[in-house]
Amino acid sequence: QVQLVESGGGLVQAGGSLRLSCAASGRTFSSYAMGWFRRAPGKEREFVAAIARGSRTHYADSVKGRFTISRDYAKNTVYLEMNSLKPEDTAVYYCAATPVYTTVVVTTAAPYDYWGQGTQVSVSS
Repeated sequence: QVQLVESGGGLVQAGGSLRLSCAASGRTFSSYAMGWFRRAPGKEREFVAAIARGSRTHYADSVKGRFTISRDYAKNTVYLEMNSLKPEDTAVYYCAATPVYTTVVVTTAAPYDYWGQGTQVSVSS
């Protein structure tokens, strides 16, 4: 069982930056593929970024070049650095984890077994 706790959300003006953190419990963090998803009001949940075992990453086109996903194995934590934020980035952001045996990057929600409670990100214009 893995527990994920997100933090770092808040209210920021357009063009600003935020860094989200996702702290994972358990001793097998290095065996998990991790991802960030978001759900905006009235919209479906969507993929934002993912990182595999190791350092392979993948981003949604809408955030490519602005967001960076990374992981710290010593701290069992995944980060989402968000720069040049836009009002359309406003959403609840969720961290997700799933155990994997390869360095695959998981970019869809269905394979993820564990989810955090979410953290609100609001970007004002």
